[in-house]
Amino acid sequence: MAARWHVQQAGRDGKASDCDILDYGVQDSGPDGAPWALRIRGAVVPDENLAVAWTIRGAPHYYRRSDLTEIAVAVCPLSSADAGKRIFDANKQFKESGVDSLVAMSELSTAMRTIVDRPTPKGEMSRQLTDVLPDHFLRFCKPCNAIHPYENSFRIAALQAGLELRAGTSPPIVQRIKGLQPNNFRRLGTDATARFDVIRNHLRFYGAATPKQVASFLDAPVQDVKAHWPSDVTPVTVEGETRSALTEYVDLLTDPPKPTGVFLLGPYDPLLQTLDRDLLIPDARIRKTIWPALGRPGVIFSNAEPIGTWRPAKAGKKLNINIELWTRQTAAVSGAIKEQAQQLAEFRGVTLSEVRSE
Repeated sequence: MAARWHVQQAGRDGKASDCDILDYGVQDSGPDGAPWALRIRGAVVPDENLAVAWTIRGAPHYYRRSDLTEIAVAVCPLSSADAGKRIFDANKQFKESGVDSLVAMSELSTAMRTIVDRPTPKGEMSRQLTDVLPDHFLRFCKPCNAIHPYENSFRIAALQAGLELRAGTSPPIVQRIKGLQPNNFRRLGTDATARFDVIRNHLRFYGAATPKQVASFLDAPVQDVKAHWPSDVTPVTVEGETRSALTEYVDLLTDPPKPTGVFLLGPYDPLLQTLDRDLLIPDARIRKTIWPALGRPGVIFSNAEPIGTWRPAKAGKKLNINIELWTRQTAAVSGAIKEQAQQLAEFRGVTLSEVRSE
C-alpha cells in the first residue's frame, strides 16, 4: 500500500503535467472528483492542458490534452470480444443482427463525429443518434420512457470519435478535440505504447495484480488480458496470493519510501479504485461502509493508512465535514484533518464551518 501511495504521488508538490497517474487517467466522479484528487497530488485544476474523456468503464477521466491521441489507442478494446464485453447488453443486439461489435462501434463513433460539429449536450447527441442509427443500436429505457442508444456504447465510442467532455458541465457537453484525428477503433489497445498501456499501467500504479483483477477493472475478458500480459513481470506473493509485478517496480514493493501526511481522499480517488479492497481495509464491516451501492464516503488517510471516513455537508457558502474515526487519534492527526478540511473548503470556494465527529 505504501508503494501505491508513492507511485500515485499522493501528497507530492508539483504541477498537473508532472502527475504520473494521468498516464492511466484520473476518474472524475463525485462532487470533488478528479480536480480534488489532482490537488492532493500537487496539481491545480482547472488547467487548459488537461482534458476530460469517457474511457475506462465508460467513466469520465482526466488526461493531459497532449496525450489524447495515444490515450485513444490505449483505451480502445483489445479485440471484438473485448469490445462486446465492455458495452455489456448492447452486444446482444449486435450479435442477433450479425454485426461484429468493433464494426458496430466504428459505425457509432462515425455517427457521433458527424453530429457533434459544435459543443453539444449529451442528451441532444443521444436524441440525434436515435434518429440516424439502425435499430440494433437502440433500446427502450424505462426510466426515460424513451428509445435511445445504449449508454456505455456511446461513452466508449466518444473518444474514438475525437470527442471530449467539457469539464465541469452537468448535464455533460460533448465537443470535438481540436487537432485530434479520430482513431475510430482502427488501432486497438494492443497497439498502445508502454507508457499508456492500460494493463501495464494497472501493474504500475497498483503494484501487483492478477489477470482476473485487471480484467475486472477494465471490464475486459480475462483471456484478452492474459494474451496482452506484459513479459517483463516478476511473480510476487501478496497475502498468500501469487500476482505479477512489473520487474522494475519489485524493489519499490519490497522497500517503499515511508509515506507521511494526513489527507482526505475523495470517494473515487485512484487509491480507492483498487479491487483488492481487503488489503486496504481488512475489516469487512468497515469495507461495506466505504463501498456501499450508493453514496460512498471519502476516506481519511494518515501515513498512507486509512483511519476513518469523511462526508461533506454544505449549507449555502459554508461547509461542514463530518468524520468518523475508527480509532482514537493524536492531537496532531486531528489538527491535520482540520487543516485538510480547510483546504477542501477553499478548493470548493466556501468557508469551513466545522469538522464534526460522528
